[in-house]
Amino acid sequence: MYSKILLLCATLFSLLTTQVIADTIDLDELSGSWHLRVLDGGEVRKARAILDFDAEKMKLSGFDGCNRISGNLEKKPQAQYTAQLMSTRMACRENIHRYVSKRLHETVTEGFSIKEETKYGVDGITIKSSKHELFFKRMGKD
Repeated sequence: MYSKILLLCATLFSLLTTQVIADTIDLDELSGSWHLRVLDGGEVRKARAILDFDAEKMKLSGFDGCNRISGNLEKKPQAQYTAQLMSTRMACRENIHRYVSKRLHETVTEGFSIKEETKYGVDGITIKSSKHELFFKRMGKD
């Protein structure tokens, strides 16, 4: 009985892990600029946060709502990425900018998965960590 339960658990874990990896996007497809539209279910376009992915150089750069940011992407197990960000030190103009900046840094530093999906009628990518979920739309696409 114990071995059947263990086998069932292992099978379920394998299926769930496979699904997570299958939904992720190839980093080469990310190259370009992405505009943050939704953060943890709330509309944040006004903050004008942008991530620029350079898959060839494994670099991440952009604007966090307050400051220019840049860092090297590091691939972790199970389609996870992380980056230690460097940023300028300008003051944030409004609360929305501080809110977005803080959570964007937390997500990128903590480690995140990336998957391609359609949300709110828009094609884009979702970057998800254990604490936050950020939805981006590719810039230059209507």
